[in-house]
Amino acid sequence: MSIYDELAAAIRAEAPVALATVIVGPGLGSRLLLRPGVEPRGSLGHPELDRVVTRDALGELAVGRTGVRHYGEHGEAREAAVTVFVESFAPPPRMLVFGAVDFTTALVRVAKVLGYRVTVCDAREVFATRSRFPLADEVVVEWPDRLLARVGDDLTPRDAVCVLTHDTKFDVPALVAALRTDAGYIGAMGSRRTHDERVRRLKEAGVDQAGLERIRAPIGLDLGARTPEETAVSICAEIIADRTGRTLAQPLRSTAGPIHG
Repeated sequence: MSIYDELAAAIRAEAPVALATVIVGPGLGSRLLLRPGVEPRGSLGHPELDRVVTRDALGELAVGRTGVRHYGEHGEAREAAVTVFVESFAPPPRMLVFGAVDFTTALVRVAKVLGYRVTVCDAREVFATRSRFPLADEVVVEWPDRLLARVGDDLTPRDAVCVLTHDTKFDVPALVAALRTDAGYIGAMGSRRTHDERVRRLKEAGVDQAGLERIRAPIGLDLGARTPEETAVSICAEIIADRTGRTLAQPLRSTAGPIHG
């Protein structure tokens, strides 16, 4: 099977895969196919260059980024004898939403517009139904921490965990489990008073200050949202701002410089 056949098979299976190609310099046109946990396929012409590009390309793949990198002939940093184009083919980012509530319906709708693969999870079978969340890719009847024990290792910085339960017996275990993952965004719904109580319980569960600072709570940007739909926009706006590093998001008319980072 050729490199391109393997690449096509991985894309069809929605498995993360990156293709590194020399576009300038020695070995022009050489290719290296890279998948997490799998031996690289192909070569760019030198073992050290292969090693360094493998490291860098897998890092780019983890965040779903495509771009150009420059190296010396043997993979040296801060040189430009070889230019490598790293093309990432990452599966859709995941959003895990815990709590089968009215706000969840709206959040699923907005998240799907943004291209997320959305899982809704609630331990209450009567609420976690396909009829209530027809746009979700998956509706799971399970305790949040148990689901995260199964899928947590697969979460990446591109993924989001949103806890909308308002119930400490659900949300504290869910947040503790989410903090063990590499999810890039972890948010929890509730008033400031609710979150103060939640923080107390999280500390009792062993969560340190660094962990507490990863949790976006109350969830969402301060847009003045009231309805479930407005709240969903607020949550997704915060996810976008976190991902792009615009942590002090402001109206564009109040800022200067490039619109796109």
